[in-house]
Amino acid sequence: MKKLGLFLFALAFTSLGLTAQTADEIINEYHQVTGGADNWKKIKGVQMDAKTNQGGMEIPVTIIYMQDGREMVSYNLQGQEIVLTAYDGKSLWSTNFQTMKPEKADEEALINKKKEDDDFPDPLIDYKKKGYEAEYVGKETIEGTECHKVKLTKKPQIVDGQEVDNIEYYFFDNENNVLIAVESEITSGPIKGSIAQILYSDYQEVEGLYFPFSISQGVKGQGAQPLEITTVTVNPDVSERSFSFPEEAPSEE
Repeated sequence: MKKLGLFLFALAFTSLGLTAQTADEIINEYHQVTGGADNWKKIKGVQMDAKTNQGGMEIPVTIIYMQDGREMVSYNLQGQEIVLTAYDGKSLWSTNFQTMKPEKADEEALINKKKEDDDFPDPLIDYKKKGYEAEYVGKETIEGTECHKVKLTKKPQIVDGQEVDNIEYYFFDNENNVLIAVESEITSGPIKGSIAQILYSDYQEVEGLYFPFSISQGVKGQGAQPLEITTVTVNPDVSERSFSFPEEAPSEE
């Protein structure tokens, strides 16, 4: 009887090992179902044209991410472009909502941004080469969907002159293997300690790659601002002016 019990225990342990998920398996499956990691690495940039609704007003939004780390997120409010964030590789800036003029971020914010220059098209691709670590945490339900949860530890951020952990949690739909949420702790400001949450859904194919056409961002448990993507352009033709601080914008040829 003792031998039978040991045999059954060993069999159960072996079966568990065969079915256990690893972070790499989940990440690889996600990249595979959304177009393949090699194809993602070939693209030079992505532009998303979108719209959101605030107070019953539909607001156009433009999001641009480039392979070299440059990015720009802006929206158009009654004919005026307001830059939420822009980065040209040297300067990080945005529109000051009080003066409505462009304003550079402080040095600490710029240092933190530069640490993520290699995160395009997503931080999970070649994460080990970036010096990141990924760990499978287990299963968790997000928005009614059972997910695999992966912990990604990135390069530490600088907050008030001190290094702090920079950790993101990725949630992948168990059934379809697509990313449906990313969560991270807010480390500064009036809501420090709260959890920032981004939700992804409505994946659609664009040039062989699958992008979420519905994105919601906010503080977990406090609601989120939905963003409806209308168009995704792979390898967009974008002017340098889209990223450069206005006073330093180069002239067009």
